[in-house]
Amino acid sequence: MVLAQANLRLDANAIDYLLLAFYFTLVLGIGYLAKRQVSTSLDFFLSGRSLPAWVTGLAFISANLGAIEVMGMSANGAQYGMPTAHYFWVGAIPAMLFLGIVMMPFYYGSKVRSVPEFMLRRFGKPAHLVNGISFATAQILIAGANLFLLAKIVNVLLGWPIWLAIILAAVVVLTYTALGGLSAAIYNEVLQFFVIVAALVPLTIVGLVKVGGWQGLVDKIGLAPGSQPDVNSWPGTNITGFGSPFWSVVGLVFGLGFVLSFGYWTTNFVEVQRAMASKSMSAARRTPIIGAFPKMFVPFIVIIPGMIAAVTVTELMGANRTALVGDKSAPSGATFNDALLLLMRDLLPNGMLGVALAGLLASFMAGMAANLSSFNTVFSYDIWQSYIKKDRPDDYYLKLGRWVTAGGTILAIGTAFIASTYANLMDYLQQLFSFFNAPLFATFILGMFWKRMTATAGWTGLVSGTLAAVGVFLLSETGAIDLPGQGASFVGAGAAFVVDIVVSVAVTYATAPKPEAQLVGLVYSLTPKETRQHSTTGEDAGWYRNPALLAGIVLAITIILNIIF
Repeated sequence: MVLAQANLRLDANAIDYLLLAFYFTLVLGIGYLAKRQVSTSLDFFLSGRSLPAWVTGLAFISANLGAIEVMGMSANGAQYGMPTAHYFWVGAIPAMLFLGIVMMPFYYGSKVRSVPEFMLRRFGKPAHLVNGISFATAQILIAGANLFLLAKIVNVLLGWPIWLAIILAAVVVLTYTALGGLSAAIYNEVLQFFVIVAALVPLTIVGLVKVGGWQGLVDKIGLAPGSQPDVNSWPGTNITGFGSPFWSVVGLVFGLGFVLSFGYWTTNFVEVQRAMASKSMSAARRTPIIGAFPKMFVPFIVIIPGMIAAVTVTELMGANRTALVGDKSAPSGATFNDALLLLMRDLLPNGMLGVALAGLLASFMAGMAANLSSFNTVFSYDIWQSYIKKDRPDDYYLKLGRWVTAGGTILAIGTAFIASTYANLMDYLQQLFSFFNAPLFATFILGMFWKRMTATAGWTGLVSGTLAAVGVFLLSETGAIDLPGQGASFVGAGAAFVVDIVVSVAVTYATAPKPEAQLVGLVYSLTPKETRQHSTTGEDAGWYRNPALLAGIVLAITIILNIIF
């Protein structure tokens, strides 16, 4: 293993370290400046609802462009190839547009401070508590995965032990998130978006030049022996684990494109929180739609580098690849998670290497800060304030938010070691989404469009759906069902969704619904149309600020990309 680590070391010099030092100084400076704007708990948790759409839109996409997204999708690119693009074009864009057009009017218009608080108003305390606890748990697990990936970068760069790198990396994110709250996280996410793009675009271009362009990459993949990444996005049988192309497409469209995708993008408070920080209803609706424009093109700078690494990096080729595809340790000691780092090592000169490393560090901090800022809001408002310490002065909850951020960071350090057991962290991430997001989406979509659904059905459906996904996971892990690749998470998500719906409908007809007067603003059919519409005057005027028109443009481009690739 010592040999493997030596092979992974990057040849960074003083220029690279100077660039990294400058970047860290800038990040902490933004946190310090943001602290001066924080005087209330609303400022800390939701930026006082004062940010413009372009800021929240870029933060929306940057919060999702964490280390898991960058290194995880590159790992997927190295292992599976272009079908990974479905996580963007099928598994993100449609749901982001649905969030902006249909769901943000309910979130923003009701002035709730979190997604679980929406559950409280629609379904009552049991569903609120179940959602609050499950969401907080998921954020700590995902923050740990981000933390582990940053530690890998520091380990490769400096040779520090993983455990030391994890602790030091956590301290940096804790510092600026605890100082400036959501504003510090969002402004840093905007900065981090540009740093990530500046890092990955040159790497992609240099990589394509090395392999002879796109056609050269296709030829190299076609000539390589054994199981290689796929150059076509459809039908994606290698990523779903389904032998049948038909069922693979069904799994991608229903399991990923509908259940996992809508479950994540429309109910995940990490993303919704950015939109809720907007200054108006129109800005809140445009936030995920603005984020969808760059989201469409992210596959080209994360997946393609992974594919290039699969056919150019020695540690991921031949016997090493055969071992990794078979879920065994590679003789080189590398995993698919190392694809991006290894490509950077082989292709980038000093100076550009420093920018690339800053980009990876940025992606980690964007992801973990998003996890922490949403965790502290949900834990402080939806668990502590609601069930433990009620009716305290606002300053109490502001201080609590900072302490909760510190506690969440410590817990994430622990969960980082769970993430370290996965050769491809996207397998881990999709599994978590099937547990937590898929059943929540089923409950949300029923509750928002079916006024008869009862409070008891809300929490029983959630619990039943989660247990169904866990059951599929256990069956797959024990070998009772054979679902290679990420098929277990797709099937688990589908099972969670269906079981949640069935249980919710059955329980609804056995229990009494809320009076309709209590559901105005929470159920689509009972909410006046004028309250769901965006302003068209002042800062919201202009056809280019029309959410529906922008969504239509995004959808058309996405369809074209699916046809081409």
